[in-house]
Amino acid sequence: MRPPERITIAMDEDTFGTFKKMKEDLGISQSELMREALKFYSKHKTLFEFIEDKKVYTHAEMLSAGEHIILDIDHWFLFLRFVESHPDKEKFWELHREVCQAHAEQFKHKFYRVEFILKRLETCNFFKLNKTSKNEFTLILGSDIPKEFVKTELEEIFAGMGFQVEIKEDFSKLRLKVLQDFKR
Repeated sequence: MRPPERITIAMDEDTFGTFKKMKEDLGISQSELMREALKFYSKHKTLFEFIEDKKVYTHAEMLSAGEHIILDIDHWFLFLRFVESHPDKEKFWELHREVCQAHAEQFKHKFYRVEFILKRLETCNFFKLNKTSKNEFTLILGSDIPKEFVKTELEEIFAGMGFQVEIKEDFSKLRLKVLQDFKR
């Protein structure tokens, strides 16, 4: 059996501190930590190449708390179509508003700004966010089906947080203008 290859690497102080802490936390040797880190990076490098770090962390945070699910887009549209054809659809919209108000209450205490909330909802795949100016955003929905759901959610959350926004509808898009991003 051939002896393992040996390498020497240089680390700045912060990187070395992280390295040392991980080695201690995991209870493994320096060599084992480097091997595991390289294997992990090799296996998951597409996460680092194609997805923003914040989205990965937001997904992990949302899913690990058990309050969110991953749902196929066809199922999502199916549910929304069913709601629209249901004789008691107003009850759904009333309950949807209550859920959104609860989200507003939750977000308000974290001092989130409008753009942060829009990015968080983009992570949920409700829309693709395009910032068109400092206070204006285009939300590309990909379909008209979720438009009322998303618009209601945004109106309720932002009103509940004391933000003033103006939302205009386009075909498969919502245009949002921030009139006031914090309570005075």
